[in-house]
Formats: sequence, C-alpha cells, structure tokens
Amino acid sequence: MPIHFQSKPGLVIYLTAGDPSIEATRAIAIDAIDAGADVIELGVPFSDPLADGPVIQRASERALAHGVSLKDVLALAKEIRTARPQAGLIIFTYLNPILRYGLARFADDAAAAGADGVLVTDMIVEEAADRVSDLLGELSRVSLAPIFLAAPTSPDERLQAIAAHSTAFIYAISRVGITGKQQSLAADASELVARIRRWSKLPVAVGFGISSAQHVAQVGEFADAVVIGSTIVELIERSAPAEAPGAVARFIKGLRQPETALVR
Repeated sequence: MPIHFQSKPGLVIYLTAGDPSIEATRAIAIDAIDAGADVIELGVPFSDPLADGPVIQRASERALAHGVSLKDVLALAKEIRTARPQAGLIIFTYLNPILRYGLARFADDAAAAGADGVLVTDMIVEEAADRVSDLLGELSRVSLAPIFLAAPTSPDERLQAIAAHSTAFIYAISRVGITGKQQSLAADASELVARIRRWSKLPVAVGFGISSAQHVAQVGEFADAVVIGSTIVELIERSAPAEAPGAVARFIKGLRQPETALVR
C-alpha cells in the first residue's frame, strides 16, 4: 500500500540505528514522529556503506562498535511501531546483512516488527526483477514494500521497472553520488520527478542533500516528500545523547517555520 504523507511535502527522517545507542535511537525516532516526521527510515549499520557519505559512515562505525546488529534494528522497529503506530517505518540496509540473516527469516521478522517496507541500497531493480524467488519474492510474500532508488541518470526502462515493482513510494535521489548535505538542490531533481510520474502515481520522495527549510520548500513544489538523513545524523553526532531527541525534534519543527521557508 502507498504511504500517505500527512503534509506537503511529507518528511522522511533517516536514523542510523544504534547511534549513539539503541535506546537513544528509540527516543529520537519517537520525538521525531511527534515533531512531524511522517516516515522513519531505520538504517542498519554496515561496515562498508559505499553509498553513504562520511557523516553516516561514522554513525555506522559507532553503532557497529556498540555491537548493533540487524536483529537489534528489527527489535527497535517493533518498539517504535508499538509506540507510534501511525508512522511509516522503513528498514534501510545493504544486501549483505540480509543475506547473512537469511532472506525468509528477514522478511518474516521485518513484517512482524511492523515495517512498511525495505530499501536495499545496493540492489537495483533489474536484479530484483530477475530474482523473484529470493528477496523481492520474500518481501511480496509478507506484504513488505520494496523501495528502489531512482537517479537522474536512470534510463526510462529502469524508471518503468521501478514503478512496476514499487508499492509504497519511490525514492528519487537529487544527484548521483554519496549521501551528504549540499548548499543547493540539483536542477535535475524536478526533471527526474516529472519522469517518474510518467510511469507511476505513487508518492515520490526526494533525498540526498536535503538539509534546510529552503530545500523542503523547494522540493514541495514538485515532489510529495523529502528525505533528510545526513543533516539529522550530524546533529545527533554533535549532541549529547540525552539532548539529541530534543535537538532533532526542534530541527524538524523548524523545517515548517514560515520565516525560514523559501521566499517566493
């Protein structure tokens, strides 16, 4: 089922699970939802996060140093789902942790935890389409939505395939490269969203580099939601663990403040 965003644009907030601790991530996620986040992406810490920039890489390293595993992330997802059942909940991971965990076991446990979908950063849609008996098939079996990344360089054939296999929302990345903040949005982000809409009526969320109220206002002109990751993770990195939930909540509320929004 599509994820319904409560506002325009909706807010998808990425957190590296276990940074600075599982308990802190739980508190940050709940406060983020209460502050206006529509969807929480729980990032599974991974030792070789090639798609992520230095901020999220450091967060993964800290979480792994604390021994955080995929099993811990799924248990955390279940706690968040119980505490805030109205929020969207996505497991954000690389393929290798799922393979080690076991495809069927992962699908069963993610569904039992209350996740809405799974985003596997290093699995492209063409691979998934050819392997209906493995991960994509397992996700379908338990009604978990696969979420794929659509890039400005994606050919129409790939966008069509992404549209055909997506059921929650489509994640459009604003630029090619790794995650991280940027001063201005790539001009081709709006063009990419327009291309996606040729093939799908699902909500489209734009991520990679979203870091300010101005960016949120810009994206709201042409997309349904924004994804904010590195800015949130960096804010957590700079904050004391006890202060991080409040700092993140204030930041999220500030994304909606008229005085900081884009001036037309």
